[in-house]
Amino acid sequence: MIVAIDGPAGSGKSTVAQEAAAAVGFGYLDSGMLYRGISKTVLESGEAPENDSVVVRIAAKCRFELSAGQLLMNAQPLRGIQNDSIDHWSAIHSRIIDVRKTVNSCIREIVGDRDFIVMGRDIGTVVFPEAQLKIFLDASIRARAERRYRQNRQGSSSMNPKQTQRRIEQRDRIDRRKPFGKLEQAPDALYIDTSDLTIDKVCDKVVREILKITKR
Repeated sequence: MIVAIDGPAGSGKSTVAQEAAAAVGFGYLDSGMLYRGISKTVLESGEAPENDSVVVRIAAKCRFELSAGQLLMNAQPLRGIQNDSIDHWSAIHSRIIDVRKTVNSCIREIVGDRDFIVMGRDIGTVVFPEAQLKIFLDASIRARAERRYRQNRQGSSSMNPKQTQRRIEQRDRIDRRKPFGKLEQAPDALYIDTSDLTIDKVCDKVVREILKITKR
């Protein structure tokens, strides 16, 4: 069974997907990790990160796999991908159609025919349009910015709350205007506004929806 969870930055989809997967015994995959891994590789290569052909070539050489629940890139644990620079470039690189197609193929290969919760922005519309359950998580821009700011304080980000909100607004514009794989709700997706809900309550909703299907 495939569960597709999509939504904009800061909507809570990563935490919800992880916790729901653990609760029902499914695999978990964050598509954004693959894009971040590619951007990290591009930045470390010393080549021009604004050159689409460079990014496409490097993306094609990246090999992703899951081992004991950990995402590996080129046989190495994927680390060091949560910082402002990768935030910036991964949003830009993810607009490149050939990069998206490469990542989508990697995701499908990793998941195979296993039970998985996969999260991203176009999982239910492009990557797994046949997913048995599609969920679209959303929240107000203020709620999303506050969550992302709290999350960033635990990492290496130096952005203040206003900068964080501007970055999310910028990311929203990029995501909704992508020529391929743009952020949008699938027609058959369950919409959940998480603005005033705790992560536990959202996770409970998702788990209940999964169990409705698995117990048929």
